[in-house]
Amino acid sequence: MLARSDLRGVADLASALAPPPDDPGPMRAVREIVADVRARGDAALRDLTERFDGCRVDDLRVPNSALTAALDGLDPAVRESLDYAHGEIAAYHVAQRNGGFTLDRDGVRLTERVVPVARAGCYVPGGRAAYPSSVLMTAVPARIADVDDVVLCVPPGSDGTVPAVTLAAAALAGVDEVYRVGGAQAIAAMAYGTQSIRAVDVIVGPGNVYVALAKREVAGVVGIDGFNGPSEVAIVADATAHPQWVAADLLAQAEHGPGGAAVLLTWDVAVADAVDRALAEVLAGAPQRAELEDTLRTTGRVVLVDDVDAARTAIDVLAPEHLELACADAEKLADDVRNAGAIFVGNYAPAALGDYLAGVNHVLPTARTARFASALRVDTFCKHVHVVDVDASAFARVAPAVATLAEVEGLVEHARSVTIRSEGEES
Repeated sequence: MLARSDLRGVADLASALAPPPDDPGPMRAVREIVADVRARGDAALRDLTERFDGCRVDDLRVPNSALTAALDGLDPAVRESLDYAHGEIAAYHVAQRNGGFTLDRDGVRLTERVVPVARAGCYVPGGRAAYPSSVLMTAVPARIADVDDVVLCVPPGSDGTVPAVTLAAAALAGVDEVYRVGGAQAIAAMAYGTQSIRAVDVIVGPGNVYVALAKREVAGVVGIDGFNGPSEVAIVADATAHPQWVAADLLAQAEHGPGGAAVLLTWDVAVADAVDRALAEVLAGAPQRAELEDTLRTTGRVVLVDDVDAARTAIDVLAPEHLELACADAEKLADDVRNAGAIFVGNYAPAALGDYLAGVNHVLPTARTARFASALRVDTFCKHVHVVDVDASAFARVAPAVATLAEVEGLVEHARSVTIRSEGEES
């Protein structure tokens, strides 16, 4: 079922697991879209929406009254689940709030102020499904950070509407503005602004490869949370794992669609065989069988390694978005892993739990960026501003060292800006 890479006895796992070179085609397409939006604004957004989403949208913004109506009209069971998820996500992110600090060094007082950005843009995918969970994951931390304006872009359906459950989640999370615009064009609109959409300071949220590349393209014009998509899971499993559960988690990953990764890491061939059989059994009756099989065929694989230590090495090379540890000593392995977006420990912690209501954020680094990037968090929406306050006696103490270092660097006027004060001269 899953393609196999037998890396037992391979010393250089980094080379063996090296990713294929990037396809330049999507980046070219993204740059054309971004340039079009910059040049034509709303007109480009309407044309691109018609081209990619199959509908003509005249009013890009969804009225706020539609958000409230969607929340009020939710099925009670859905509302209860959404409220619960909102509470868990909010509790986790409230714990992340950083109030800054002040350090007094004998008359030199240093303060770090934590200041939220004024305007944040949240991107939530659409098309294949509605994702109210992603609305909560992106907008709730922005609200906890005290961002002034929280903006949401989501692709419309073929009828030009946004799913009611997505709008309900936006109302619950306190989103200020919702626009029915998706894809790379939404990222460009939020970065540069159009006639209808005012530019934001930070863009966050998951998406397909075009969305992720668009965020990379506009980075520097605005802040971005990272390269978040397509989705990935790596599962380390041994004889203590339940093959059916592992298969279910791999299929849950495949359900996100093509472009990501669903990887099983094991040193036990019997486990790999059992998971393959479990996959075949579930797929035989799956409503989306052809789609799931196609995704697993292109992005799913089993990696056979020598032992748990080799699995840890492979994990750090792959740097997966989601890492599930269905193996003995999972807690120790979780402590030893360096590169992963989120780690799920034991047989009762599927990644789906984190996707919805464990409280941790499901907007996670993909494409091996977990080597240096982190999950979306409250701090993503904040800046850290340094404030320096020096009294006269402290200045007299530190000024000679400042002047000396400035002179060593050949910056005469830097030195003078200090000595002029020490000498009591007027500027």
